[in-house]
Amino acid sequence: MSTVEDDEQDLTRKQRREQAREQRRALEEAEAASAQRRRRLIQLGSVIGVVVVIVVVIVVATSGGGGGGGIQKTTASGKTPPAVSEVTALLNGIPQTATTLGNPNAPVTMQYFGDLECPVCKDFTLGALPKLIEKDVRSGKLRIEYRNLETATREPETFRTQQSAAMAAGKQQKAWDYIELFYLQQGQENTGYVTEKYLQELAKQVPGMNLATWTADRGNGAFTNAITTDAQAANNAGFTGTPSFLIGKSGEQTKKLEYSSLSDPSSFESAINGLLK
Repeated sequence: MSTVEDDEQDLTRKQRREQAREQRRALEEAEAASAQRRRRLIQLGSVIGVVVVIVVVIVVATSGGGGGGGIQKTTASGKTPPAVSEVTALLNGIPQTATTLGNPNAPVTMQYFGDLECPVCKDFTLGALPKLIEKDVRSGKLRIEYRNLETATREPETFRTQQSAAMAAGKQQKAWDYIELFYLQQGQENTGYVTEKYLQELAKQVPGMNLATWTADRGNGAFTNAITTDAQAANNAGFTGTPSFLIGKSGEQTKKLEYSSLSDPSSFESAINGLLK
């Protein structure tokens, strides 16, 4: 015969079992909810990954692929790319000989040592240079010789290839068109954007360029010699970076031009005017 004490013990055991079942059910529900959250996060991560891939593909496609710099394409309506219009307007009517811009008889000559991949040279192209060309080169007071100095380009072979491409354009009196277009459409440094396609796309942008002739001229061994000669001249002048400049009366000794700004032409103007006195 059961006693009150036995009944109480049975009730306590039953309560403990019910409590244990409730705890297991709560734990199972929590684990199920956690699993569902993990699945949602995985799905969300997959969606984000797909979106990122799509964005990357779009960016690569619109930039020309393979880190192809900032090459500007002719629009569907045939409109000339802004960089081409800008360079054409800047250089129009100014004589070019090889890599020299300006009147061969200009009283002052400035030698500009540059690397086509140098972002600081691009600063000069966007800053002081256009003002110097408009005021001093166009008026016949100054001629500028572009010379080669490897600083920013990581691979010597790439440097020779890109600089030779500009010098080959000089065979058609269009070196400065090529140089300016290169700087205006530079890619991001150290991305390997200078490919054969990039160099050819630039050549196609140069108004009046004979591409077959340009391609044949690129293998001219004299360009490699010029690069070596320019490097020696830069070393003799103590240059370790680009852009660097030598200036002097044409046909006479040149000296290092110390500039205070690449955006403001004042220090360049001061050197030019000092030589014209």
